[in-house]
Amino acid sequence: MIYDVTHRTTYEHGETVDLAHHVLCLTPRTFEYQRVKHVSLHAVPGGETNSLTDHFGNTVTYLTIDEPHEEFVVELQAEVEVVDRPKVDLTATPPWEKVRDALAGDGFPAPVEESEFIHPTAQTPSLGALRSYAATSFTAARPLLAAVRDLTRRINTDFKFDPTATLVTTPLAEMFAERRGVCQDFAHLQIACLRGFGLAARYVSGYIQTLDKDGKPNLVGGDASHAWVAVYCPGLGWIEFDPTNDLMVGGQHVVLAWGRDYGDVSPTRGIILGGGRHQIDVAVRLVPVPA
Repeated sequence: MIYDVTHRTTYEHGETVDLAHHVLCLTPRTFEYQRVKHVSLHAVPGGETNSLTDHFGNTVTYLTIDEPHEEFVVELQAEVEVVDRPKVDLTATPPWEKVRDALAGDGFPAPVEESEFIHPTAQTPSLGALRSYAATSFTAARPLLAAVRDLTRRINTDFKFDPTATLVTTPLAEMFAERRGVCQDFAHLQIACLRGFGLAARYVSGYIQTLDKDGKPNLVGGDASHAWVAVYCPGLGWIEFDPTNDLMVGGQHVVLAWGRDYGDVSPTRGIILGGGRHQIDVAVRLVPVPA
């Protein structure tokens, strides 16, 4: 599948911004299941830019604007080719305890890159309530990916998608208690549950095609950036799950970036001088390109 991707973010400031330093994580990744055929970033006002690859392999663009302005608009336009992931027999994967022990270096050297994703972060804290919740899925000797798939299903069933329920700053414990949130919250919840059992899980940001073959919405998360989870499984690598939609990630997902949590891959962040109060509008379009 080939997609045209447009991601437009508009900041309306109440006062003039005299100087702005923006960090943009808006370039889709190229990896074994995805190829970026074309990508461009356009900002108004423009400024001095510099792009580099961060610790996780994401392309990050730094933008400095020294022109006074009251509105800032940045738009990603890309053409991305996506292929389905291979089918995986979830029940044939190692018991989750053996994966936990391997990541901890028990028995053979720990895979360094994967092991860094077993630790809690500010947005995926270690909470006893989350471990208790996940324990229903992680019974003794259960195959890793079968357990993760069950947890994905339970989060989808037990939590309601509600875009008015949380903010980016809402603590995970509060969202867990209220049982309401958005894709970012559900991804953080699943990651925190998995890390609570010593498993490696990373946060994946991107987009999802939400329309079925008749053009009707059948999935959640298509009007803005989407988020899901990748879990490390020895012998298979990183396997992705979407708790918001209760499915394994495939050809309908476009990967933008990945990291430990949202803080590593926020599409736009930075520091401004001036500006006062501001409003943000985000619009995303993911359109299949006709064959």
